[in-house]
Amino acid sequence: MNHGFVPEEMPVVETGADLAPVPLQRLTAQGLRERFRTPPAWEPERIGDVGFGTREQTGAAVLIPLVTREALTVLLTRRTSHLKAHAGQISFPGGRVESEDPDAVATALRETQEEVGLAPQQIEVLGHLPTYTTVTGFVVTPIVGLVAPPLALTPDPFEVDETFEVPLDFLMTPAHHRRHAMTAGGGRHDFLSMPWRGLGHAGEERDYFIWGATAAMLRNLYRFLAA
Repeated sequence: MNHGFVPEEMPVVETGADLAPVPLQRLTAQGLRERFRTPPAWEPERIGDVGFGTREQTGAAVLIPLVTREALTVLLTRRTSHLKAHAGQISFPGGRVESEDPDAVATALRETQEEVGLAPQQIEVLGHLPTYTTVTGFVVTPIVGLVAPPLALTPDPFEVDETFEVPLDFLMTPAHHRRHAMTAGGGRHDFLSMPWRGLGHAGEERDYFIWGATAAMLRNLYRFLAA
């Protein structure tokens, strides 16, 4: 959605305050293993970019890295401002499928190692969520994995401006989810955000506006865990 708009300024039309948070026992490493081992019947939400773009579609995969601290966190990146797609946005590590990748898991693990230096052997893959199609034409498979600390990250300075972690229970509390509305192309288009204020990589407190595809995939993780 690169139309010269500022997503933070788009009006909020609703929040998820009427939805129940995920039970805390499911937000543990063992709870997540059990949920992916025996998945429930559930329906993903189709919010945001779906049907908005007209570009040729390209396969991609991202890793939703859940760091197994005392309380689980989600490792996120802020993309550098010069990139052609989703510049400056908050993202999961990942990227396009390459011909040598046998599947989406291989793509996500390879891209994660290239972007932030996280070795595949440090990641316990749990499963995947439904694909998400972005306005830039990427059909993204989100791979969910547990990551054991300590993390010795080496972000690629060309692609990654910084890495940071957000508590998983914050992101899985739907009262923190906001739905925004914008008008473009003669119609209304909605997107989600999950604003968070926390510590940056250098230890300073700052605001992070998690929105778009990243927020939509987190919302589907919420739907999967809450079902």
